Amino acid sequence: MIHARLRQFVALAVGAVLAACLSFAAPASASTLTSAADTQVQTPLVVNARWGGHATYDRIVIDLQGYAPTVTVTPVAQLRYDGSGKPVPLAGTYFLEIRLNPAAAHNDAGESVYRGPKLQKIYLSKLKGLAMTGDYEGYVTFGAAFDTLPYYRAYSLHSPERFIVDIAH
Repeated sequence: MIHARLRQFVALAVGAVLAACLSFAAPASASTLTSAADTQVQTPLVVNARWGGHATYDRIVIDLQGYAPTVTVTPVAQLRYDGSGKPVPLAGTYFLEIRLNPAAAHNDAGESVYRGPKLQKIYLSKLKGLAMTGDYEGYVTFGAAFDTLPYYRAYSLHSPERFIVDIAH
């Protein structure tokens, strides 16, 4: 009987100590009230696009401010500008569409924060051109042009936030 009561006492004491420790470990924001404006997440901003040639691959880098949004990379038959549907004047046989959502290349005042190229012919082993094809309703889209079928790997890197597409030679 004494052992059972001692076990109960020890279990309650350990539980109380753990609860106290967890309350001290909680972030300050968990214990304070915040307004709706404070809890809104800022849309990630696309601020630049760049590229580079390496020994075994070409690389496209899209620089971001904020968190890394969802990105899809899709082979397409032709590149078109978002909104107008006009063809993008990049020479190539194969194309990849890189679409970020949610994302913007402009600030809340409507001013562009994107400092990269809008349309650029490139002379790398695989990558032949890159264009920003849209910044519309939460989507930022890029198109990449190739002469041969691109075999690629796409991923995000952090601190600073950026999205990478590596195209194998």
